Parts: sequence; structure tokens; C-alpha cells
Amino acid sequence: MTVVQVAKSELGNIHVCDDRRGHPQPDGRDQYTISEVADFTGLSAHTLRWYERIGLMPHVDRSHTGQRRFSNRDLDWLSFVGKLRLTGMPVADMVAYAEMVRAGDRTFAQRKGLLESTRLDVLQRITELQDTLTVLDRKIAGYGGATAPQERTGT
Repeated sequence: MTVVQVAKSELGNIHVCDDRRGHPQPDGRDQYTISEVADFTGLSAHTLRWYERIGLMPHVDRSHTGQRRFSNRDLDWLSFVGKLRLTGMPVADMVAYAEMVRAGDRTFAQRKGLLESTRLDVLQRITELQDTLTVLDRKIAGYGGATAPQERTGT
């Protein structure tokens, strides 16, 4: 089972990778250079190397010349990490999650707990953003059909 499949099973039917993009080579080619992965993900080669160095990326295969060869599984994992980044999860927690995944089934409850906690944080942020949007909508409505800026006092 891949890391993404594990994460999907933990999150139910929530998509953890950007399925709209798919893989660059869905026809079975499963080897990408670091520059191809950087182009595809929008991450820099430096960031990809850093992710590997700190343990956020699982082991990346190497060619006979030592060049990194990423797989579709690696792309799925990077997509999931991107979603974790969007949640505001600290890098240390992402690394801890990756270590738990590598440790196997015995960490299932811990991983689930971390993701559930992150989900609650995301829901709280969504609520805060919805409240902010309501305030902005009220402010915008206060301008009515005005087309030119007017001198006003206050906010």
C-alpha cells in the first residue's frame, strides 16, 4: 500500500492528492528527474533535496550514475505534503507523520490522531475566514452603487 493510499484510507473519501493534474506520464513511465519533478510540482530542486534530507520524502531511487529518479508514488506523496503545507502543519509534524508512515501499521492511531487534529485546525481557520468574508461583504455592500471614492471618516 502506498503512502497516499494509507492517507486516503485514514481520511475516508477525501482526496489527498490533486487528481485533476494526474501524473505527467500516466502511461506507465514511472521515472522522473529532479528537474521534471520540480517543473511538475512547482517545488524547487533545492526544496526537493531538502525534503529528502530532513526525512520528509521517502527514499528516492537513484540511477546508476547517482541521479535521483522519482516515481509516480513520489509525486503522490509530494502532492499530499503540499496539502499538509496548505493546512499550516509545521514541517516538524510533517516529518513526524512521514516517519510514522515508514514505521508501519503500528502507528495507525497516531497518524490518524495527527490528521484529525490538523483537520480541526483547518475547520477553525475556515470559520475564521468565513467570518472575515462576512465582514468584507458588509463593508463592500456599504459602498452600494458608489463609483467614485468619497471622503469618509471611520472605517
